[in-house]
Amino acid sequence: MRLLSVSLLVIASSFTILSCGGSDKKAELQKEEPVAPLKSKNSEALNQSFAKLLTSYYDVKDALVVSDTIKANTAAASLLVNADSLLVSEIVDSSGLLKTTATNFAATISGSAKGLMGEKDLEAKRKEFQMISEAMYDLTRTIRYDQQKIYHQYCPMAFDNTGAYWLSKEEQIKNPYFGSKMPSCGETRDSLNF
Repeated sequence: MRLLSVSLLVIASSFTILSCGGSDKKAELQKEEPVAPLKSKNSEALNQSFAKLLTSYYDVKDALVVSDTIKANTAAASLLVNADSLLVSEIVDSSGLLKTTATNFAATISGSAKGLMGEKDLEAKRKEFQMISEAMYDLTRTIRYDQQKIYHQYCPMAFDNTGAYWLSKEEQIKNPYFGSKMPSCGETRDSLNF
């Protein structure tokens, strides 16, 4: 009986030593393997072109957050130029469908940016921004822009409680539809991180 107890103790100790030793080897293997940098599926030219478009979009959003119509117009002019010069031809697309879809979204952004500049009323500018935001979200998903995380945010009270979305580079809510009236009204509904 005593021999059986000693044998079981030796076997249990062996399993403990082997299990601990196996974990160390596994950890060593994980440490030794270098992590390859993530490579974008898009060309550098497309990424740079889209980054300019996204930056000008954020500039329009930020101007609306502080209710500054002059800054909103200036940013919308930049947005229009960047939408018109988006390098859609750089999209890898054997069928041509993605290029056509991206071209249509870029045209919507361009047209609404022009419309935003033409509006005198801040609320009308915000309505144009809503259309720009919807097209930007769809364009980002079409291109599968993978250079930064983009937050898709929503305010349920915008436009007489019909609700509206916008994109943000930060998770903190800064509502472009209400500005200083209700700057933190809204929530993050999605994030794009291809």
